[in-house]
Amino acid sequence: MGTFSIWHWLIVLLIVIMVFGTKKLKNLGGDLGGAVKGFKEGMKDGGSASEEKADEAAKVTNAASAEKTTIDVDAKQKS
Repeated sequence: MGTFSIWHWLIVLLIVIMVFGTKKLKNLGGDLGGAVKGFKEGMKDGGSASEEKADEAAKVTNAASAEKTTIDVDAKQKS
């Protein structure tokens, strides 16, 4: 009961193709590839996006401290 031979893997592949069909396997591969691509792009944009958010937060903080105005809000309870 050592490692599986090539024939074992071919039989498993044939059964998987018969159960799921080639179209579903193709769609699954495309979806997986798209997810990996999106993750890589997100990782590249992650550093620059966090710096931009920090800059925007600093601008908002500076603007709020410069105005020194108060906004009145009426709170209503849900019925």
